Amino acid sequence: MKIGLYLGGGPGPQALVDQVRTAARAGFDSAFISQLLSWDALTVAALAAAAVPGIELGTAVVQTYPRHPLALAGQALTVQAVATSGFTLGIGPSHPQFIEGQLGYRYDRPARHIREYLTALRPLLHGEAVDVHGETVTAVGRLDAPVATPPSVLLSALGPVMLRIAGELTDGTVTVWTGPRTVGDHIVPTITRAAAAAGRPAPRVVATVMACVTAHPDRVRAEVASQVGFASELPAYRAILDRQGLSGVHETVIAGTGEAVERALRRYADAGATELVVGPIGDPREHARTLDVVAALRSAG
Repeated sequence: MKIGLYLGGGPGPQALVDQVRTAARAGFDSAFISQLLSWDALTVAALAAAAVPGIELGTAVVQTYPRHPLALAGQALTVQAVATSGFTLGIGPSHPQFIEGQLGYRYDRPARHIREYLTALRPLLHGEAVDVHGETVTAVGRLDAPVATPPSVLLSALGPVMLRIAGELTDGTVTVWTGPRTVGDHIVPTITRAAAAAGRPAPRVVATVMACVTAHPDRVRAEVASQVGFASELPAYRAILDRQGLSGVHETVIAGTGEAVERALRRYADAGATELVVGPIGDPREHARTLDVVAALRSAG
């Protein structure tokens, strides 16, 4: 199982590039950059790819509704052109509270939107012309941005419909707020069946997780609940939490001794995840200890 570092917002793009450099020096396979209401993940990925060769870059994840497939494909191909170790474009429809409430787009039939979006995006990333006239996406034309290998595409998928689309039309999925049992019992079998039925290779299953090596796991989870507890009420996340019998996203955080954290992370490999992307959290000392444990786990294979 590959292991990468998950990067959220930071004080500036250069600080995020420095975190990618830290991940590369520690031997991580990848660094995935989140797209929040802060620095642009694709721009940071391009900067990091140019500054830090030898580590795969990815996004987890870029919202689709406010980005036309032609525009996003052009950005992704630009990153791929400078990413000597490869680039993974993680995309997702996001949530109605953001797409409608903040951006003013209609969050209408997200599964149909994603299917139409990928019908345009994937050929564009392969240098092909598209002529898509769907209910939610219109895209006509092609890009003059040749690359030797197109970027890999992952779909943020948790429910059965999105997982089937991910298996049929992308290289895999990137998950969040999902424990190893759900990865093994739900995520992996659903997307794998869909990929096989579509005649596609075995999919990538990239599991993202927050982790903290700490003597105070309850405090850490309480901090997560305070900072991002609102995510527990977003429909897609509420559904996956209910499937796991959890009250909130904070309960998916891996926190405890170094040995406990390592054991919990290893369960994702046992569940069938092909890649693990870890976001160290906690105070600076806890963050550093967590980074050391994850790096040692990666070194141990």
